[in-house]
Amino acid sequence: MAGKGIHQMTVKEWENAFPDEEACAAYLVVHRWPYGQIVCPRCGAVGPKPVKTMPFKWQCYACSPDSGYRFSHIAGTVFENTNKPLRDWFRVLHMMVTSKKGVSALQVKRVMGFGSYETAWYMCMRLRGAMQDKDFLAMTGIVEIDETFIGGKTRNRHKDKRGGGKGQGPMAPQKTAVVGAVQRGKKNVVARVIGRATLANIQGFVRQTVADKVSLLVTDQWKGYRALDREYDRASVDHSIGQYVVGAIHTNTIEGFWGLLKRGIIGSYHKVSPKYLPLYVAEFCFRYNNRENEDIFGAAVSGC
Repeated sequence: MAGKGIHQMTVKEWENAFPDEEACAAYLVVHRWPYGQIVCPRCGAVGPKPVKTMPFKWQCYACSPDSGYRFSHIAGTVFENTNKPLRDWFRVLHMMVTSKKGVSALQVKRVMGFGSYETAWYMCMRLRGAMQDKDFLAMTGIVEIDETFIGGKTRNRHKDKRGGGKGQGPMAPQKTAVVGAVQRGKKNVVARVIGRATLANIQGFVRQTVADKVSLLVTDQWKGYRALDREYDRASVDHSIGQYVVGAIHTNTIEGFWGLLKRGIIGSYHKVSPKYLPLYVAEFCFRYNNRENEDIFGAAVSGC
């Protein structure tokens, strides 16, 4: 999902860059250890000895003085313990990061010619896990906070599966709440699946995501956000009366991200279970935050 004027690696460029396994292995080594020093994935020792007769393998005697711990370039990555070539993993990853609304496992199976859907699904889920942002910085400046709900409409379900409550919003029994924050200017998003949109869950997310001295916290009119007034300088817009923008006060940025997420789920995946929803949210966050990164593929490989 490249921004205007942002060039990302095309399929032809990808094929030229990765003609074989050796090229993929060399690329992974460079992005995994960008400073040129190999690090043991078991003990963190720097500079293990290369195995001369085996390319892309090293021997660490720091964590195993007697025999040495032998590892390869894929040890400790999502590619470890796989029977698929690294080039296949790279091709699937390229498909995922360059598709604006994501790509389904069924489509991956068809394009890659895999023998089973399960293989494609497993690879996609492992790669989504690698896209999770575990080290984000607390947001400052003007920050938008909003929640959304993922799941089918209650009226479309069988009667015995509808449960109680309304069909949408915080009381929707069949929907999963996702809360997100966007920092204006940088336009980077952090989103988390919280299950239920309770006050405790929302407050916990905001405290983890937003810096103490944020200049302005912008939300909608949901009453659960009022408790944040004691900790943050907050302003809101009231969608229930048709109020969406009051000067700099709006939640349009985060709502735009929700639109991408929901259209991707409906159009590419059709439905996502609550169990795996955090991985899909992580994938959409990664693509959104790297939408102006010409080397989005390299950024994804670095996280693997």
